[in-house]
Amino acid sequence: MDRTARHSETRYGNRPTMKDVAARAGVGLKTVSRVVNSEPGVTPDTERRVQEAIEALGFRRNDSARVLRKGRTASIGLVLEDLADPFYGPLSRAVEEVARAHGALLINGSSAEDPEREQELVLALCARRVDGLIVIPAGDDHRYLEPEIKAGIATVFVDRPAGHVDVDMVLSDSFGGSREGVAHLIAHGHRRIGFIGDQPRIHTATERLRGYHAAMADAGITVEDGWVSLGSTEPERVRTAVEEMLNGPEPVTALFAGNNRVTVTVVRVLAERERPVALVGFDDIELADLLGITVISQDAAAVGRTAAEHLFRRLDGADHATARVELPTTLIPRGSGELPPA
Repeated sequence: MDRTARHSETRYGNRPTMKDVAARAGVGLKTVSRVVNSEPGVTPDTERRVQEAIEALGFRRNDSARVLRKGRTASIGLVLEDLADPFYGPLSRAVEEVARAHGALLINGSSAEDPEREQELVLALCARRVDGLIVIPAGDDHRYLEPEIKAGIATVFVDRPAGHVDVDMVLSDSFGGSREGVAHLIAHGHRRIGFIGDQPRIHTATERLRGYHAAMADAGITVEDGWVSLGSTEPERVRTAVEEMLNGPEPVTALFAGNNRVTVTVVRVLAERERPVALVGFDDIELADLLGITVISQDAAAVGRTAAEHLFRRLDGADHATARVELPTTLIPRGSGELPPA
């Protein structure tokens, strides 16, 4: 675990209210309400003072229709990449269990790997006065969150690092897991190993590719251009990449799949072929044990639970240095990764 020093200027969970704005601006609560809701009846000078107080305090309007307890919202926002991805099911459940143990409601949504949608969803949750956020980011610049963090919203990033903001992060060891998986193929006699991964802008994709290159370099193997393919995880793209690596005069004898969606398509393509090809996938997939698929497994539930626990420690007032937690992965040999070169 690495830790970089940072001390919060604002106590997490202690967010400014309209009463705070009214006191700072020297006006009544109703006046603040009129300004916040763009209602008439406020002089320009008074409106300016209220707006200055809002900006200074980092106040955000509460869009929640009800409160859950003691007059304030007890809710956590979880922004996922794709609700349909099997990896996020146990992660989300683990977050919800921790939230329930703390008497909080979990609200989640999907960014669909779209940075603009991520920002829109995160700010919508902030406007509804969630107490904390757990974010699996789609983008790489999260400075839009700085006012919310300063206003007291506890924030933890999961699976991928935050961009340009200093917050707690909980990640899996994508580099180490990929390196171990490729080394496993090399140990079973493979020298021509293909890597099929996700979009190169995604942190986990680049880390897993880095692990692949490290394992190949450790074994003194020069990687050829045709052995690496990054891009969409859509089945058509993955199928084309697999077929290109397996066809030709010197095909690869083994494949490393960069995530669970890639692995599913690779398994389907290999099932259509007579010649055996070794396979290791990053992330476990449903029925992988029955199909004999060797995988690098992430503990999604541990990732979610760890992130939620960090979040609630912040909400309880913890003011320690920002934490970056990297959880280990596990190689699970089931047969496909132990096949020798054909």
